Amino acid sequence: MRVVIKIGTSTLTHATGKLNIRRVEKLCRVISDLKNAGNEIILVSSGAIGMGVGKLMLSEKPTDMPTKQACAALGQCELMYVYDNEFSKYNHNIAQILITAADVENEENHSNFRNTLFKLIEFGVLPVINENDTISTAEISIGDNDTLGAIVATSLEADLLILLSDIDGLYDKNPSEPDAKLIPEVYEITTEIEKMGGGKGSTLGTGGMATKIHAAQIATAKGIDMVIANGSDPDLLYGIFEGEKIGTRFYGRK
Repeated sequence: MRVVIKIGTSTLTHATGKLNIRRVEKLCRVISDLKNAGNEIILVSSGAIGMGVGKLMLSEKPTDMPTKQACAALGQCELMYVYDNEFSKYNHNIAQILITAADVENEENHSNFRNTLFKLIEFGVLPVINENDTISTAEISIGDNDTLGAIVATSLEADLLILLSDIDGLYDKNPSEPDAKLIPEVYEITTEIEKMGGGKGSTLGTGGMATKIHAAQIATAKGIDMVIANGSDPDLLYGIFEGEKIGTRFYGRK
């Protein structure tokens, strides 16, 4: 399969902003194994700003744009160093691609972006994609890395988009409530589903679920399935690739 995996900051780092070494090592090992099985995998990775915050030992995430961009510039180097170090253990090469909204909206740039990705995949290289936060003046100007994951998946006509986050999937109400139930499958993104994501009129506004549902709308409209799953245990990727019911699966419109 050709699969786009979006990795959230919470999967890569501790609450301190420092790297979650054990989890990242395991994540890279599992992805390497899935590549060894013949799958084409593309990573969309958050974490640059968070890792920059940790590297600079700041007490909290900055709110002003210049400091955010400085953290992104520093953190992106650290992030790619970690990925290169971990994937090289399993003889996999990685390549960094940083894009902005203009690269997606401009037809020529988007075509160049696609061509580069297809050639990297042909060479067996693992592309690692992030928005270029050092020059983008909105976070993210594309919308967020969930949306970026969906754009990459549709650009490459992927079979599946996986969003790894700090939540198990889509719940029928705020997951902090004891009677909240996980919704394992979504065949149509209705207004009710959108409200569960924290849209207007909803009581659920945590976990960035609204951006994930937006990503699902983009992906499923092009016939691509999307899964939201908890990234705390990377081994669950094996089950997702094998079609097991893990997290919440949004089915693409065929």
